[in-house]
Amino acid sequence: MSGAIRRSASPSATAAPAGAQPMHSKCGRYVIVFNGEIYNFAALRRDLEGLGASFIGHSDTEVLLAGFVAWGVEATLKRSNGMFAIALWDREARELWLARDRLGEKPLYYGWHDGSFLFASELKALHAWPGFRPTIDRDVVTLYLRHNYVPDPFCIYRGLAKLPAGTYVKLDAGSSDGRMPTPVAYWSMLDAARDGLASPLTCTAEEGVDLLEVALRKSVAERMVADVPLGAFLSGGIDSSTIVALMQAQSPRPVRTFSIGFTVPAYDEAPFARAVAAHLKTDHTELYVSPEETQAVIPSLPGMYDEPFADSSQIPTYLVSALARRHVTVAMSGDAGDELFAGYTRYSTAVGLWQRQKRLPLAVRRTISAMMTAGSPVAWDRIFALLWPVLPPRLRQQMPGDKLHKLARLLTLDDPLAMYLRLISLWHEPARVVPGATEPASIMALAAQLPSALGLVERMMLIDTQHYLPGDILTKVDRASMAVSLEARVPFLDHDIVELAWRMPLAWKVREGKGKWVLREVLARHVPRALFERPKMGFGIPIDSWLRGPLRDWAEDLLSESRLRQGGYFDVASVRQVWQAHLAGGQNLQYLLWGVLMFEAWRERYGH
Repeated sequence: MSGAIRRSASPSATAAPAGAQPMHSKCGRYVIVFNGEIYNFAALRRDLEGLGASFIGHSDTEVLLAGFVAWGVEATLKRSNGMFAIALWDREARELWLARDRLGEKPLYYGWHDGSFLFASELKALHAWPGFRPTIDRDVVTLYLRHNYVPDPFCIYRGLAKLPAGTYVKLDAGSSDGRMPTPVAYWSMLDAARDGLASPLTCTAEEGVDLLEVALRKSVAERMVADVPLGAFLSGGIDSSTIVALMQAQSPRPVRTFSIGFTVPAYDEAPFARAVAAHLKTDHTELYVSPEETQAVIPSLPGMYDEPFADSSQIPTYLVSALARRHVTVAMSGDAGDELFAGYTRYSTAVGLWQRQKRLPLAVRRTISAMMTAGSPVAWDRIFALLWPVLPPRLRQQMPGDKLHKLARLLTLDDPLAMYLRLISLWHEPARVVPGATEPASIMALAAQLPSALGLVERMMLIDTQHYLPGDILTKVDRASMAVSLEARVPFLDHDIVELAWRMPLAWKVREGKGKWVLREVLARHVPRALFERPKMGFGIPIDSWLRGPLRDWAEDLLSESRLRQGGYFDVASVRQVWQAHLAGGQNLQYLLWGVLMFEAWRERYGH
């Protein structure tokens, strides 16, 4: 066996030498390395001291080891509140334990390679193993093309996997048959949803707002414990503003906040962040970056993300992480509010469309779809631009033409979950783009396990929490922050908040077609509504126009027929057709192209 768990820039773990890893338990039975943070380690320590345990230092690593000795491994995992990837060697039983946090904030790769069992918190670490020559899994490439990320538990390399969130595996030292150990859940998102449905809150909505604020205050307070400088990302949106407001409410001094601004107005959230920061009186730092500075990040992306990863907001996420790291070592992030409180606009879009279209005959829907796609997305953008002054706020969308075409494709579907899959898919038939590949079951396999009592919005939220959140959002934040040695903490992902959210009725999340009602009510106690009640903006950059302009030569090189044929992973004609259509300007196909571009850039470095 061989492994590498990279320890993040952890305040409680850096109390050297008492916090150094690998660390042995006092009894000598266990040896541990882990990446992450245990936020309730002080409370666990007090409990263990009550049982007679003593400690040399003040690290969460030492507390974990004492917990394993006193309570056992699984029981300690259940007691621990944090983000982590853990590797534990039991010298007495000669067993290896690997464990991952409940929601998948920290990554953990594992698997067999040429008779050796390998594991690491960074896939690139495995390249240091002598003779490591992995094979790209063509089937997994199809999943990547559909989503622009590799979802758990899949890995881009054949024979390796990512440990699912909330699980552990155990491997005996004598194992050598190459069979993958079966993950065992110590906490389950599905169970949290089932339990929430079975035991809903019986209080009033206003009391529910109180409960959520108390829980969020506690989560934020636990994550503010640090012996190093601490701050927060602030976009001015509901999620990050709520976290910052609750930080400032519990801080005796101005909280450090950070935002990135862009010279392209449609992508610039800095003014909103500035307004919220001014109201809360934070110590705010913003940095406006030019297109040239933004594009300069692109060559470093393959080395930053381990696997192919193509959410283009990875670039501004890296830039704001780098900005924050100049001033702090730990930064709070507002991620997961959308998944827990129905914040994505696609939820209301899917429900509204499904309710309408199921009443229309399929033939009628197909005719409407054909009419909507008769004009190009760019043509629709021009029409919406002319009508912008008289449009109601809910119709003032970024890239309306693309969204209209996406809606048109949904009209031809007869199943709400198929609609959901289409909404979140980029290449709709990726197996046709990857010759010789078969797309593995992923989202639909998750959908088959969902509690029958769930409505459509709740099903989409639950699948997003298990699939999109760890695969895209948390991967993006973890890799970008770790690339600059910044520790990102996510208060919304405290499992107590997750479980509380699932006890709340959907009516507390979605009202009048808008999500996150209960969260908005918490924020409104700290920030005037005028500062955050506005259409949702994505954290993005103008990749579409860049691919037709300053990035064209770079993209043409990676998407050339000779390069694609040499790689052998994509149907050349399909990719070239999409590229030419994008260059022609009639369609914005940036998301499809960015996935292929990031794969090819990654393959050049790690694909052998």
